[in-house]
Amino acid sequence: MKPASFPVPPDLIDEHAMLQALQRVAFDYFLAQVNPANGLVRDKDKDGWPASIAAVGLALTSYCVGVERGYLARDDAVARTLITLRFFAASEQGDSPAATGHKGFYYHFLDMDNGRRAWDCELSSIDTALLMAGVLAAAEYFDGEGKDELEIRALADFLYRRVDWQWMRARCQLLRHGWKPETGFLRKCWRGYDEALILYVLALGSPTKPVERASYDAWTDSFEWKSEYGIDYLYAGSLFIHQMSHAWLDLRGIQDDFMRAHGLDYAENTRRASLVQQRYAIANPLGFPGYGEHCWGISASDGPGPATQQSYGVRRCFRDYVGRGAPYGYDDGTVAPWAVAASLPFAPEIVLPALAQQHDVFHARSTVFVTRQGKRWVSPYRFGINDGPVLLMIDNHLHDFPWRLMRGNQYLRDGLVKAGFAGGWLADWQYAK
Repeated sequence: MKPASFPVPPDLIDEHAMLQALQRVAFDYFLAQVNPANGLVRDKDKDGWPASIAAVGLALTSYCVGVERGYLARDDAVARTLITLRFFAASEQGDSPAATGHKGFYYHFLDMDNGRRAWDCELSSIDTALLMAGVLAAAEYFDGEGKDELEIRALADFLYRRVDWQWMRARCQLLRHGWKPETGFLRKCWRGYDEALILYVLALGSPTKPVERASYDAWTDSFEWKSEYGIDYLYAGSLFIHQMSHAWLDLRGIQDDFMRAHGLDYAENTRRASLVQQRYAIANPLGFPGYGEHCWGISASDGPGPATQQSYGVRRCFRDYVGRGAPYGYDDGTVAPWAVAASLPFAPEIVLPALAQQHDVFHARSTVFVTRQGKRWVSPYRFGINDGPVLLMIDNHLHDFPWRLMRGNQYLRDGLVKAGFAGGWLADWQYAK
């Protein structure tokens, strides 16, 4: 099948203008999908949908980027940030099923209006970490001596220090996925390479209730090294796993014990994972129409299911929002352009041509598409956890701003050092200290 046609030929697209346009579209999500009374950000742009605390963390960081790029006045960003932090600081903490959080952690999804737990969801360790990354970004950026910016820093410090990371271990070395008031801790722990790098770094860096280095070592001991398409790398199938922590952590040129033993860093590993994804799409072992050099990116994303339908003579099972992966993991023909964009700082040579091919998808209120029965399916929704990484990674690529901002945060630096990271900018900081 021939690739879909696009309004502008890819070779005529101005790359800088394209990236700026994609960044602005992503930023606008956080302006449109926020409750101005409490700062909560909707998980996806569907009426009646709850807030996602991970989307709030991305929004808090995005407000800083917005000021830098001229999308938002600083006073407006301060007001938005302050409303958000005040809400989380004052909301109910406790083991009640109707609370907003417990032990400094917060429920994955919250009611947009009253801020209470939604959908009987879990108290989420990883989503709390993404929220706290945004909280610390705000504290780092709003460094003025006015009362509002002073309050932002005080509230951010309070929220981060309140998280009882040690409690989330629940009598094992690894951090748990979460906890529910009805049943206690979830059985799953953060094991194997996944998006939990930011979680472990924040848990190690806490000045109040940290986990020990043994927790981090237990996590890295569960990693799986693979060789795919002639590329050696630390394996994770879903592309977002290789990206999410990088939105805040500049891991270029610094290594922990695991990466030191393999002679690379996590940033290079993400580049290799992106190359593997592209080569998988070129090989196209499942025979999906459209896959190829410029059509790749298999990740957690929306999808056209649940449904089972005939597609080009093959009966396919399609799913909705799931964690797709490659070369192993679920693949139903759905690719995520947002995940391609999030690899931009690591593999621009393959990302930019792919974004040029998929440029129009970002302007169709969508971040995923699938070729099915000769028609391109486009998700009707945008998601905060998709648009946030697009915004931040484009800015890291163009301006180094989110990374530069977070390199200045002592809690993150402490967490990296306690995890055994050394070298690069971290060595320069330690030397200067």
